[in-house]
Amino acid sequence: MAEVDGKAVCVVVPSDREVSMKKLAAAFGGKSANMMKPADAERATGYHVGGISPFGQKKLVPTAIEIAALDETLVYMNGGQRGLQVRLDPKAAQVALKAIAASLVA
Repeated sequence: MAEVDGKAVCVVVPSDREVSMKKLAAAFGGKSANMMKPADAERATGYHVGGISPFGQKKLVPTAIEIAALDETLVYMNGGQRGLQVRLDPKAAQVALKAIAASLVA
C-alpha cells in the first residue's frame, strides 16, 4: 500500500523488485508517492502487514500492477494473510482489480 498525493493506492509488483515512487506517482497522474505507514495500511485494508492482499480490502482503492506481470502465464499474489498465496492469470487479476498496468519498478 502506498499514497499518491496523499491518497491510498494499492501496488502489485514482483516480490524481488522495489517500487519506483516516481513511476508510481506518474502512473496515477500524481506528483509524489510514498509507502503507507504500516498502521495506516492495516487500518485502510483490514489486513496485517505481511498479508495485505489487493483483493477484498475494506474499501476499493485505485490499484496498479507492474506491466511486466501481464507477460506471465500465471503469477502469485497475496491471499490475505501471511503465507497464503493465490496463483492466477495476471490479466484476470488486472480485470478483477480494475487495475492500471504501468512500469512501476525501479
